[in-house]
Amino acid sequence: MFRMLGIHLQTSTIISFFFSIVVSFIWWYSDRIRFLLHQDPVIATEAGVFLKFLIPGLFAYAFLQNIVRFLQAQSIILPLACFAPFASLVVHIGIAYALVHWTNLAFRGAPLAASISFWISFVTLSLYVLFSKRFSHIGEARGLSSEPLLHLLSNLKLALPSAGMVCLEYWAFEILVLLAGLMPNSETTTSVVTQCETIAYMISYGLSAAASTRVSNEIGAGNIGKAKQAMGVTLKLAILAALIADMGLGFGHKAWASLFSDNAEIIHKFASMTPLLLVSFLFDFIQGILSGVARGCGWQRFAMCINLATFYFIGMAIAVILAFKFNKSYKGLWIGLICGLACQSSGLLLLTLFIRWGKADQVSKNSNKETELQA
Repeated sequence: MFRMLGIHLQTSTIISFFFSIVVSFIWWYSDRIRFLLHQDPVIATEAGVFLKFLIPGLFAYAFLQNIVRFLQAQSIILPLACFAPFASLVVHIGIAYALVHWTNLAFRGAPLAASISFWISFVTLSLYVLFSKRFSHIGEARGLSSEPLLHLLSNLKLALPSAGMVCLEYWAFEILVLLAGLMPNSETTTSVVTQCETIAYMISYGLSAAASTRVSNEIGAGNIGKAKQAMGVTLKLAILAALIADMGLGFGHKAWASLFSDNAEIIHKFASMTPLLLVSFLFDFIQGILSGVARGCGWQRFAMCINLATFYFIGMAIAVILAFKFNKSYKGLWIGLICGLACQSSGLLLLTLFIRWGKADQVSKNSNKETELQA
């Protein structure tokens, strides 16, 4: 079984490489795609340049996520807690500031700095996995071989529904940015929506990953009761974190906005979005935990359908109608997102309440038997 951990890590890395090639192709021609969507030519061109400089980091990020999940699945958190702050807060900030302010790259230095930081994080964690004594139990799978290719299909069966579930949710936030670029004064509206997206989505992402790992570990061990208990604990933590974030944003929204822009108009419009952000925080934190539970239980297909229905058939429809039909601008976009988040949270909650958790246990047992036979 331990040997299969290394095999599956190599398999997922191969899959990530091919998907990164596809995404990088889309990013390279993103400016043309934006032109077809009738975005402002200046914004479309600059966004295309930004993504082109971010392509080198795309591959590192894809490989990095495999190692992160590999460590989280074994409850090895300390290296992530040590390497991530160093790479993101110290190295990345220094590289970004130097490239943006000390070179002629200007804004292009930001994505290039992100790419460099991703590669530093990937190389650092890779060296840890390769040379740490904690992973001596998977030493047989460290060498490169053709065996990971034999597991591509089985990994894709797990990866595609999970990727579809996460992407449908993440793309909903990105579509809001695209829609903001179609509005009058698109530079300001795009900046406001992007700031809101960053603070609303990314904070809950960590809690979602933690819930997914903990629940899947408990179900893998056959502890359905502990898995439900873990879900309850993380939901309480999510609500507490949402309240803390709401208080921080409510009293410090100007300080937050000033970190991203010194434009008085953008700061003022971001402040006007604060009440909507406070509401979206609560739903976003709750759905983040429930999404993590769904992934941990292997309910990705159900969650993918819920995300498709709530974000696109409900949330995006309301956002477009309010923003363009009733001229509510970026506030209309965010109200539509809140509606999508509320419906998604309700759908995922009903899923966890009414689906039989015993099915997740049976899936886990079958998967363990298959893995033991393969090993």
